[in-house]
Amino acid sequence: MKDLFGNALLDYQNGNYSEDIITSTNISDEDVLPLPYLFRKYKDMPKIEQKALELCKGDILDVGCGSGSHSLYLQSKGYKVKAIDVSKGAIEVSKQRGVLHAEVLNILDETETFDTILLLMNGTGIFQELTQVSKYLSQLKTLLKPGGQILIDSSDIKYMYEDEDGGFWMDMNAGYYGELDYFLSYKGEKESPMKWLYLDFETLKLACETVGLTCEMSVEGEHFDYLARITI
Repeated sequence: MKDLFGNALLDYQNGNYSEDIITSTNISDEDVLPLPYLFRKYKDMPKIEQKALELCKGDILDVGCGSGSHSLYLQSKGYKVKAIDVSKGAIEVSKQRGVLHAEVLNILDETETFDTILLLMNGTGIFQELTQVSKYLSQLKTLLKPGGQILIDSSDIKYMYEDEDGGFWMDMNAGYYGELDYFLSYKGEKESPMKWLYLDFETLKLACETVGLTCEMSVEGEHFDYLARITI
C-alpha cells in the first residue's frame, strides 16, 4: 500500500490542498472524494454518524479513524478514545489534530477491550469479503467489555444493479453483490486495488447470530444505508 489516502490527508492538514481523491469501483465510474469532507465537524456529518456518536459510551475504539474527526468529537465530550487506522498518514494527521491516543494498527491485531467499538463510513468495508465477516466479527466480540457494543454502518447497494425496468442484472454465478474492487488515485498516482464490502442489514444480522452476537437496526438512512448496534 502506497498510503495515498494518508498522503492526501497530510497535504490537507499541512496546507498543501490542491486536489481531491478520486475513487471508483468495478461497478461504478470515477467519483470525487473531497478532502474537506474528511475533516468535517459534527454538524456536517450525516445523521447516521451523528446518531452513532450519540450512542457511544465508556471507553471507545474508533476503527479506521481517518483524520480523526469522530475521535475528536468524542474527546470533546469527555470520552477516552483510542483511534486506529492502517494508514500511517491518517494516524499522523489524527495526532496533529489533537487525538490523544492514535495508533497504526489493523483491527485484527487489537488486544485491548472497550465499551464501544465504532466503525463508520461503511464500517463493513474492512471485512473485505463475505467469507471474512465471521472472522472479523469474532475478533470484535473478543474486544468488547461486558455490556459493550459495536456501532457499524453500511449500505445495501443492490440498487446499483437495477435496470430501467426495475429488474436486477446481478451475475448469480459471481460472489455476493456487495463485494467490490475499490480503486483510489491521488495526484495522478494509483493506489493498489483493494477489496471493499457493502453489507445489507439482514446478511450482517445473520452473520452476527452465527458468532453469538445480537444485531439490531438503530437508524435507517435515506439511501439504503443504515446504522447497526451489535451486542453480545
